[in-house]
Amino acid sequence: MTISRAAISQRTDPRRATFLVSLGLADASQDAPPTWLISAIRSVAMLWPLVLASKLACAGLMMILGEARLVSGGALPALLAAAAVAVDAAMIILPRTGGFRLRAPHIQLRLVLPLAFLSGATYSYWLELASSASSTGIGPWMMFAAMTALIAVSIFGSRRILGLSYCVGASVPLVLITEDAAHFAILGLSIMAIAFASVRQAKIDQLKLLANQEAQQRGRRAERLLNEHERSGRGWFWETDRQGCITYISETLAESLGLKAKDLIGRAITELISQGERQRGDGERTLGFHLSARSSFSEIAVRVAMSEEERWWAISGQPIVSDFGQFHGFRGSGTDLTEMRRSEAEVTRLAQYDSLTGLANRVQMMRTLEHAVVGARGQPGDCALLLLDLDRFKGVNDTLGHPAGDQLLRLVSQRLQRVIGERGRVGRLGGDEFKVVLPGRTDRQMLGAIADAIIVSLSQPYAIENTQVVIGASIGIAICPDHGVTADAMIRNADLALYAAKGDGRGVYRFYSSEMHADAEDRRQLEEDLRGALANDGLHLVYQPVVSSATEQVTGYEALLRWSHPKRGLISPTVFIPIAEETGLISQIGEWVLRTACRDAARWPDSIRVAVNVSPIQFANPSLPTIVMSALAGARLSAERLELEITESVFLNDDADTDAMFARLKGVGVRLALDDFGTGYSSLGYLKKAPFDKIKIDQSFVRGAAIKGNRNSAIIKSIVSLAEALSMDTTAEGAETHDELDMIRQLGCSHVQGYIYGKPMPVAEVIDRLNSNGTRAQPEGFRSSRPVRKSMLRSVSVLHDGHRYAARVRNISSTGALIEGLWNVPTDTVFLVDLAEGYAVQATARWSIEDRMGIEFHANIDIERLKAASAPRALAS
Repeated sequence: MTISRAAISQRTDPRRATFLVSLGLADASQDAPPTWLISAIRSVAMLWPLVLASKLACAGLMMILGEARLVSGGALPALLAAAAVAVDAAMIILPRTGGFRLRAPHIQLRLVLPLAFLSGATYSYWLELASSASSTGIGPWMMFAAMTALIAVSIFGSRRILGLSYCVGASVPLVLITEDAAHFAILGLSIMAIAFASVRQAKIDQLKLLANQEAQQRGRRAERLLNEHERSGRGWFWETDRQGCITYISETLAESLGLKAKDLIGRAITELISQGERQRGDGERTLGFHLSARSSFSEIAVRVAMSEEERWWAISGQPIVSDFGQFHGFRGSGTDLTEMRRSEAEVTRLAQYDSLTGLANRVQMMRTLEHAVVGARGQPGDCALLLLDLDRFKGVNDTLGHPAGDQLLRLVSQRLQRVIGERGRVGRLGGDEFKVVLPGRTDRQMLGAIADAIIVSLSQPYAIENTQVVIGASIGIAICPDHGVTADAMIRNADLALYAAKGDGRGVYRFYSSEMHADAEDRRQLEEDLRGALANDGLHLVYQPVVSSATEQVTGYEALLRWSHPKRGLISPTVFIPIAEETGLISQIGEWVLRTACRDAARWPDSIRVAVNVSPIQFANPSLPTIVMSALAGARLSAERLELEITESVFLNDDADTDAMFARLKGVGVRLALDDFGTGYSSLGYLKKAPFDKIKIDQSFVRGAAIKGNRNSAIIKSIVSLAEALSMDTTAEGAETHDELDMIRQLGCSHVQGYIYGKPMPVAEVIDRLNSNGTRAQPEGFRSSRPVRKSMLRSVSVLHDGHRYAARVRNISSTGALIEGLWNVPTDTVFLVDLAEGYAVQATARWSIEDRMGIEFHANIDIERLKAASAPRALAS
């Protein structure tokens, strides 16, 4: 009975299973049915006629030699001869029958094993009986039996169990019949030798089978790994003959080229590679060099020639050399570098270019500037650096959103590149900052023209999301070597020039000058002093009254921050407030102002409020309502007596957070006032949802509104009508003259704030006035408004009654001037004033004190013409 190797493996170790296979007792395959046995028995049946022919030939030879007689000894030899022939015929015929073939393999083995035993036994027994009367004894028939057994064993081959069965059968008669101990010993030794040889050969075959199985397993594993490696796309393999023609190539690679592997067999491997490209790797030696030198190579990058799109491979290879040193070709592998090359190119691009605009980024622009400032022979080179900052970009970004801001930046970069062209390189530093490097010498006039062209181009309207957007640009310019000989110095100085351009009103360009360093140092020192003033109570508050236009009663005071510098004196808030905002001090200062104002207001009558300005940075702080409540509680001031003045800039981030902040502040109970209405990003949209109690009309609309022909009064009237429709109060700021006050009342403003009712004063003076005058306010000031006058010291001639008098102008406006040098001029005297060569106007004296008099021009003069006129008599301007 035979069993499959899979079944054996379940009950025994693999080495024993292999040994059983070597003996022919188990199947070498992994299939459960031993199909090998079926074919083995069939092959035995095909060759068994040789055994039968050998037996017959031996029998005939013995009879010819007289060593045997067919019928000698009775009928038994004849019967044995017939039985032997029948058994051998069964060995030949039985495996060929259909019934036998339908049997299971182990049943076939059970039938053939006895036949093999009987074949050996009957033939050996017949030989012994037939030769029993021979004079030579047992020798000849044993020789013939051994010869036949040898043929049978040869036919059985590796099916050793069959051969052993035949040999045992051939030996049995000798064991049963012979009485000779020597013969029995010889027979026993022979059987032992046969068994030992079978086992020995089985072990040898076992080792060979194990080695073959391991080799096959390694081969199958290697083939699977190879197929998986190729299918995954991680690599492919190739082989060439000694002429460099392809003998094997992975199917996956051929498919990637749109071909079959058989289409590439026989073609030179160099046909797959573009020869015009530089092939890097392995010491910079090319693939062609290694192929011609028959040397190994590794990871040589080559460009594919047989592909429509750009593709790259990395190829490695080893020469194939026989044991005798003969070269047979190359064998190697390859990987696709295309995606890696694309990734490297993208990384390189991102490292050098701005991803949004495609311009050079900060790193590349720094490298460009460093190369530009280095001239020949170690001397500084000629170049110019322009730093640009977009004006009003933040408003666009905040109101229209970041996608619109990104689109605007792309349009700006396109315009910049059109203006600069091939003259230099344009880069984006980040945000709304750009840089331009112009190599070579460019005179200041040309640089100014380029800067003007940039400003004009960038100031043209942009169409973004069906909205017209207008921005501007400020530019700072530094020239090498005049303004610096290193890249860092150029950037620092151009940045100072840019800061100066912003300080001069934006939308302009400025060249660097040495004074800018002093200004920057002064600003740094001012920032340091401001920190000290905040820590050491160097700041103080003053209060300007807010008066009801109907009752002329003080309804509140606006808290205004002041800083008296120990060395510089009083510093304007317009100077130190921007510094506080840029340095982050505004939150601390704002909280101090809020707490101080609430504490001071607690000492006033309950009918008077205090107004405190809140910066956009404070407004964005989620803790603002908590700070307000803490200040009110600390001062024991009721919430309705605190008015927070908020500018329109808080609506640049008009979102849910802004609405929530308004709601929380109103929940505290304080009043809200919209400060400087009409001067910023004004929009009527936020007025309908923001819970303001008051609108403050900026003083730029109030001053001069009473002058004939001024249109500000119409603007004020519109704002008042809007406020009344929304049930809001109005406060007109900056009222200084009685005619402005009268106009404010006529237009319906509910409150007035300005010098006409008092300048800002310390809290002690506020309390003194309240104690002495109560809440009653008395207007004081000029009767009428007049145009703003400019200080000027200029020599003029005054003509009257044919006489010319020398005089000097101290200040002047479009309607009048202050003249000194003429004593006690009668009021209403009319004369001609020669202001400049070719520019004389008539005027009337309105007042005169000693050598000074105020004059009124009969017609408005052109101040700009006067400033531009050539006037050698001017002493200063």
